[in-house]
Parts: sequence; C-alpha cells; structure tokens
Amino acid sequence: MGIFTELFAWWTGNTIGTRLYTWRKGTRVGEDGLGNVYYRERAGKRRWVIYRELAEPSQIPPAWHAWLHHTVDVPPSEESYVPHPWEKAHRPNMTGTYEAYRPPGSTLRKDVSKPPLDYEPWQPK
Repeated sequence: MGIFTELFAWWTGNTIGTRLYTWRKGTRVGEDGLGNVYYRERAGKRRWVIYRELAEPSQIPPAWHAWLHHTVDVPPSEESYVPHPWEKAHRPNMTGTYEAYRPPGSTLRKDVSKPPLDYEPWQPK
C-alpha cells in the first residue's frame, strides 16, 4: 500500500496512527499464512493484528483468534502444534464473493443451464 492509502484510508485498518502506536509500544509476535501480522504491547496485555489486505476479521485463523481474545496465553508462533490429517485449513468467509457457496438450484450457480426442481410447479388451467 502506498503512503496516500495509509494516511487517508481508515478502512484498511492500517493508518498512520496504528503504525506509530505499533512502532512505539508493539512487539511483533508472529504472522499467519495469509500475511497478517500479530503484535502485543510491551508493557501491557493489549494484543492486535495488522491485516495484509482489507481489514476482514474472518481472515484470522482460529488459533490466532484464541490468542487475540486471551483464551490462550501462548501464541501459535511459539507452539509446536501439528494439525491432524483430517483437519481442514482455515478459510475466510466467502459471502459476497465469487467463491461463495451456491446451493443446488441457485440461479447464481455456475454451469447451470436449467435449475433442478424438487417439486412440481402449479400450472393454471
């Protein structure tokens, strides 16, 4: 992001005030697979995240979410957790995007020439 975006665009969540506060009082704790960077306050208990892209909380994986909300004390970057083979990777909320779930019969579903009907529509005589 450019300096113009950081100075004037509050919706990215990474304004100049956040940068200054992070530089003055923050200690980098780690980074997740999506590129979000996590910090904690040097002298206190405050924890926060700097998003790589748009500030969308559903991008935070469950382990980092637990650390941010003080559910666990050890950040995932300091743990040696190995996920089980049956566990799926975290995926952000896709609602409103092209990757959103479209149930069978939806007119927004790709490659549907005629939606399947699981009922017989009424026809007037």
